[in-house]
Amino acid sequence: MTTRADRRPIGVFDSGVGGLTVLSELRRRLPHEATVYLGDNGRAPYGPRAAEDVRAFTAECIAWLLAQDVKLLVVACNTATAQALPLVREQSDVPVVGVVRPGAVAAAAATRDGHVGVVATSGTVASGAYPAAITEANPAIVVSQQACPTLVPLVEAGVVDGPQAEREVRGYLEPMLAQDPRIDALLLGCTHYPLLRATIERVVGRSVAVVDSAFTTAIAVEDLLDALRARSDLTGSGAADNRIATTGDMAAFTAVAERVFGDRLPDVESVSVEAAVSSKA
Repeated sequence: MTTRADRRPIGVFDSGVGGLTVLSELRRRLPHEATVYLGDNGRAPYGPRAAEDVRAFTAECIAWLLAQDVKLLVVACNTATAQALPLVREQSDVPVVGVVRPGAVAAAAATRDGHVGVVATSGTVASGAYPAAITEANPAIVVSQQACPTLVPLVEAGVVDGPQAEREVRGYLEPMLAQDPRIDALLLGCTHYPLLRATIERVVGRSVAVVDSAFTTAIAVEDLLDALRARSDLTGSGAADNRIATTGDMAAFTAVAERVFGDRLPDVESVSVEAAVSSKA
């Protein structure tokens, strides 16, 4: 039996630039799949916001992506995944993949001594989503969490290395590691944090495995596309269409995005998600 190829794009959503780390891995692993990325930089960061605001903003962004005729949604924002994933699944008529479960499974697999540290936004930490997901994967694991409220604004401003970045990272990680010296796996529970990975690895040292959800999320998307028989049929000669949009300052967004994609970065679009919601209503 032949299956009709689905050339519709994969929609990827984040509160800002952080989800570009997930998008980069998706494009590396699935080069023939079209993508549409939306960063809600105009309202970032989501982490300190009330849960009802996160859910409302997420619903608007998802409505915009659904209007782009996507075949699958990736919520590449840990705060939105932790606080709004059930809402997104209810709102969406296409499959939805979040980043919490893939990251939790990767962290559970990475620890040797059964002690995992999680660094995330205040909203993600308050939700308890990562301890629940990690202990679901392995109930014997001890999980320590640390909220890092200054790191997302730092990344959004393009400060991903240097003395200021190291000072902020050390201020969060050193007390957590001192409180539980047995932590041997550190889960980056925010998709912005991989942009600080070099600094984080320098601070924690070689004895701690640093894990993020980008790779495992891309695998989850690939597996789901295969299960649904929803792959694009573009070959190596076909060019997948990749769009990137932001609700915020285009110059600031582009400056950080270029660190991830270099000259492979497509033109960045400026969009209004409120207009998309109004037109859908």
